[in-house]
Amino acid sequence: MYRCPPLLLPLLLLLFTPLLHAADEGVLQIIETQCKHCHGAEGEASSTVFPRLAHQHKNYIIKQLTDFREKRRIGTMNEVAAKLTDSEIVGLADYFSAKPALSHRVRDMDLAGVGHFIFTRGNPYSEVPACNTCHGENGEGSDTLPRLAGQHKQYISLQLQEFDRRTRNNDNAIMHLIASRLSALEREAVALYASGLR
Repeated sequence: MYRCPPLLLPLLLLLFTPLLHAADEGVLQIIETQCKHCHGAEGEASSTVFPRLAHQHKNYIIKQLTDFREKRRIGTMNEVAAKLTDSEIVGLADYFSAKPALSHRVRDMDLAGVGHFIFTRGNPYSEVPACNTCHGENGEGSDTLPRLAGQHKQYISLQLQEFDRRTRNNDNAIMHLIASRLSALEREAVALYASGLR
């Protein structure tokens, strides 16, 4: 088995470190000139119509950015994502997924109570399954499903409406059916409840 000479390893690190920093600098430049205007420099989002990216799953961010780039998901992000390389997408996903999770303070506890019921138990009368079946007990999501905990209420509500209208169709088709069975009150309640999860 070949072993790297002891003096060669520091030399290799010295040679490749600038390349690693260049990649980091490139990603930081994209965040500074593009991402931060809507999503905030720390992924907190500058408006409730834009998603919080802080602590979102890395692979989920990669999928969404790639889908925007390839126009499998249509929206305002298409133009921005069209210019991103695979390595830049991974770098952005690394950056935002590492940011600390955020949550909202819920004030309307009655509406949040309805959301809690739908999120944890679903609605057997309209055959809506519990959200936590796929998105996790605390809305933490998974590699393939988004973290909902702490997401903006308005953004969640808008996405549910897009699923209902089938204007968003790059993700799990089951969401079209679920969104179509939610009443307006249930949709807003679930969105509010999820926004307060941490």
